[in-house]
Amino acid sequence: MKWRIIEYTENDAATNMAIDEAISEAVKKGQKPTIRFYGWKPSSVSIGYFQILEKEVDVKKCTQMEVGIVRRRTGGGAVYHDNEGEITYSIIANESEFPKDIIASYKVICGWIIDALKDLGIESEFKPINDIVVKGRKISGNAQTRRNGVLLQHGTILHKVDVEKMFSVLRVSDEKIKDKMIATVKERVTSVYQQKPISKDELYRALLKGFTNEKEIEFDGLTKDEINRTQELVRTKYQSNEWNKLR
Repeated sequence: MKWRIIEYTENDAATNMAIDEAISEAVKKGQKPTIRFYGWKPSSVSIGYFQILEKEVDVKKCTQMEVGIVRRRTGGGAVYHDNEGEITYSIIANESEFPKDIIASYKVICGWIIDALKDLGIESEFKPINDIVVKGRKISGNAQTRRNGVLLQHGTILHKVDVEKMFSVLRVSDEKIKDKMIATVKERVTSVYQQKPISKDELYRALLKGFTNEKEIEFDGLTKDEINRTQELVRTKYQSNEWNKLR
């Protein structure tokens, strides 16, 4: 089986989510399984499929700071995606390529990240359901959905982390609680750069190696049909209040 690799690009929040859905539809129709690396420009917040936007995100603050907002197709919590601070990946393939058991499939894909970090001299481990930790501190969060026989898993690998900025756009009702949460996150979350002074490009090259090791691959971009479908989904879904304020 040959995998298509789409190299790192930066897009706005709506485009990133639309690309994932467009590829998912293409894979259902016979496109090669795809690994895509990307960043968020501008920095953005993504909320889980089941979350209520106004409860999780300070929309006014996001507008002031020019931070994008989008609802994901996957579950989980609100995530702040810093333009400089992380690398995001998506895996899109037929469900049959991975274990039926959800945690087992997370473990397979997260293993590729663990291999990449090990190559950089950072020892990490999989923490069910869907995290990767270094000495007990989270360095990667991941989410998965399966629809129409297609598995989509995406996740972030933290290169640097700005906890204060994160909590300036995520909604916390009480300032005292916010201070405690910031302190807690600083204790529980780490980044590649905190572990080793490695550049974002070095991290990306290690991830590329970890994700493609022992696979038959080809580097390619989106097809014309995928680009057209992405643009349509941005316009009709991911930029719309109907989707982003779904709940």
